[in-house]
Amino acid sequence: MKERQALVAELVKDAIPVWAIAVVRLNKVVADRLGVAESDVQCLHVLGRRGPATPGALAKEVNLTTGSASRMIDRLVAAGCVRRVADPGDRRRVLIEPTQDGLDRVSAAYAGLIARSEDALGAFDEHALEAILQFVRSAERDTTAEFRRLHTAPGPAEQEGS
Repeated sequence: MKERQALVAELVKDAIPVWAIAVVRLNKVVADRLGVAESDVQCLHVLGRRGPATPGALAKEVNLTTGSASRMIDRLVAAGCVRRVADPGDRRRVLIEPTQDGLDRVSAAYAGLIARSEDALGAFDEHALEAILQFVRSAERDTTAEFRRLHTAPGPAEQEGS
């Protein structure tokens, strides 16, 4: 068995980045099949997990400007994946909610990956599954924190001009 340090290095420098690239590639194919952009697929995931949201909240979640988010919503409406509805708490506001057809199409697009993942996870006992889940949740939090840090930090071009 490899020593712990070598396993951690292999995970963070090889396995996880390669997996992340594979996910990006898969999302591109799914978006193409749905006839939408990759950010649109991200939007459908957000809506599927969290429920209806304002256009502004969706823009923030998928890292788009409000103008780009508006075009994203237009594409998703045209594709039959979402609809605009009045916010029951404030009828002046609009919420974007997924259609059942949109959720079904996304679920169908990822069904093969879900089945393969379930098969792969079948090799692990409950303790290992708990550890995997803990790692994935931690990795998501860390990735989000790093995104926020980089998103708000000045880039190299901005630093040179200072």
